[in-house]
This record gives sequence, structure tokens and C-alpha cells, in this order.
Amino acid sequence: MIQHTLSQAVILAGGRGTRLAPITDTIPKPMIRFHGKPFLAYLLTLLREQGFERALLLLGYLPDPIQEYFGDGEDWGIRIQYSVSDVDNDTGLRLKLAKDLIDEMFLLMYCDNYWPMQIGKMWEKFVSLDAKALVTVYNNRDNYTKSNLRVDECDKVVVYDKTRTAPDLQGVDIGFLIARKETIDLIPSGNASFEGNVYPKLIVDGQLAAYRTDHRYYSVGDHRRLTITDAFLVGRKAVILDRDGVLNKKAPKAEYVKTWSEFEWLPGAKEALALLSGAGCVVIVVTNQAGIARGMMEEADLDDIHEKMKLEAQAAGGRIDAIYQCPHGWQDDCLCRKPKPGMLFQAQRDFHLDLTRTFFIGDDVRDEMAGKAAGCRTVLLSESYPLVHAVEEMVLATEET
Repeated sequence: MIQHTLSQAVILAGGRGTRLAPITDTIPKPMIRFHGKPFLAYLLTLLREQGFERALLLLGYLPDPIQEYFGDGEDWGIRIQYSVSDVDNDTGLRLKLAKDLIDEMFLLMYCDNYWPMQIGKMWEKFVSLDAKALVTVYNNRDNYTKSNLRVDECDKVVVYDKTRTAPDLQGVDIGFLIARKETIDLIPSGNASFEGNVYPKLIVDGQLAAYRTDHRYYSVGDHRRLTITDAFLVGRKAVILDRDGVLNKKAPKAEYVKTWSEFEWLPGAKEALALLSGAGCVVIVVTNQAGIARGMMEEADLDDIHEKMKLEAQAAGGRIDAIYQCPHGWQDDCLCRKPKPGMLFQAQRDFHLDLTRTFFIGDDVRDEMAGKAAGCRTVLLSESYPLVHAVEEMVLATEET
């Protein structure tokens, strides 16, 4: 992976946050607290962990509480600068007024969206597409919100509609935009929106690239989102497991475990589940089961296996919180069959996980590909490296550090 050269993030944090009234009558939106910390603190921690050295906060509404709390950033491991302008300034004008403080290449963020960014992957995409800007796009397959853009097969944005009314929109701009400073020069004079004015100009020239993601983002944009954002920011410990070859003995090639009598636990697997349960981990299983599509078993057979598997795990002191199964065949081109990461993203949405902090443990190359595509900490097992070793040496050791 290409090493990114970005060192500065610019965070738009000046709006009134009117959709969050009455909370924002007295505090600015980025200072809403979750588990004892302002939302902005989570963003700054993310930036530090991703290797950013500096953050420029563009403030307007109630700037004093933000500046007093975060200061120069020393306590957060990242140097903070501020640009304070009129509360009614739009995003474009805030950027123009702060232009002299902005690097030739920078990351632009909204103060109300958190997404577990992997800047190395984003930078690699940005470099490969040679664009003036690259915006992060949530694919919005679950209709999490109303889409506002469309991306082509070459990962270029071809439509951006701030009103969200154009036909055939699919995807949401969530910020986390890598941009060249020259894009600021595309902002018209007056009190203008950056995205509303600059995105369309970049699109015409084929210069707005997209980094697409199925990992849900979390927001303090309105009251409806606060509960699930709170659930996400708890930071639940979770491990996602493949089934065959991880928990139980694999059937021979092109055959399947079709009944409970054919299910055979691997040595140490139940012990590993007990260890994970004792550590407070959410345990999720994802499994390809093409035997259903091939007519070799029914979904009811699989459900019976899984119910008995969960009961035996529980009797041994462990727990399996959820099982996701892909019943499709190899030729069905579904989004859930590994090596595609669809089941992992479904688990992410259901349990509000941060997949970049979640282990995915499998036993073959398809698992490895799915785990990496989802951004998980991916571990492959072998006959000499069973699940219980991975849990002891990787998962639990990481929890202790």
C-alpha cells in the first residue's frame, strides 16, 4: 500500500446545528457528549491514529467551548489551529477565509460524521485515479438516508445533487474528502457552499473521484441518529468467525455438513468461544452454504445445525450472538458470498461495530479477501494454528494492550 503524505485535516465545525435543538441552543454540535467525551474528540483521536499531525477547525457558532476544551491539541496528540468566522458563513466561504492556513493537499471533514477511516486505502485510490479530489461515498444499499450522488463504474462521481431529488441517485457524500488546495479557487465569491459549487465543476472535468464504502457512518446530524451513534461509540468488542474449518471440521470438497450428526467440533473450538465470552466479546459467525442452492440441504437443516451448535457452545461456557449465512451458489453473483464482504457489513450494521477494530478469523483465501475488503483485522487459521491459539495470542492479547 502506498504511504499517504497528508498531515493536515480541515474540519467544518461552524454551523448552528438547528436540527439538534434544543441541545444546540447552548452547546455547539461537535461538543455533544458520548460516554464522557465530545463527539469531536472521537474525530481527533481517529485522525491521530491515522497519522495526521495537525487539525484546522473552521468555527462559527459558539466557538469558545470548543477552543477552551481542545486548546492547542497537546492533550490529544495533534496540533490544533482555529479559523473563526461569522456564524452564517457557508462552507465555501469558511474555506476561502482560511485558505492561507491550509496545506497544498488536505483532508476535509464534516464535524458531525464519524466513519472508521482507513486513510492508506483512500490515498491509494486517490493516487490511482489522479483526481483533484476524492470524496468518501457510503453506498447506501440499506437506504440509511437519502442519496445525493451517483458514481460510475470507474469510481468517478457523475452526479451530485445537494437537494437529493435527481433520479437514480445511489450513494451519500459523507465527507472525508482528500482535496488539492486548488479546489478552493473554484469556490465563487460571496457566501457559497463548497460542495454545492465545487463538486459540479469537478464532475464536469472528471476530477471528482469516489472512495466507496459499505461500512456505515455515524452522525450527530439530527436527533434520530444519536441513539445508534451512542451504541457505536461504546466500542463493542467483537470477533467474527468463519464456520467450517474454524469451529468445525470441514466436509470434503464439494460436500457439505448437512445434518447435526455430520457436525464435528474442532479441538479447542468450544474453549475458544468460552474465552471470548469471558472477555465480553460479541461473537458472530458468517458462513457460505452453497449446499442450499445446490439442493443438497434445506435452510431448515442449516438452522437446526446452528441452533444445536449455539446450545453446545453455551453449555461449554461460550456464546454465539448471531450467525449470517449465504445460501447462494458460486454463479449467483450475490453480495454476501465470501470472498465478498456483504455478511460482514450486515453484521456491522446490526451490531454497530467498528470493523477496523474487529477480528475476522477464517481458514482460507476467500476469508482473507472478505476480511480485508471489510477492513477487519484478519487472521487465517491452519491445522497447526487453531482458533484457540488465535484467540489467546491475537484477540485477547490485543484487548490487554
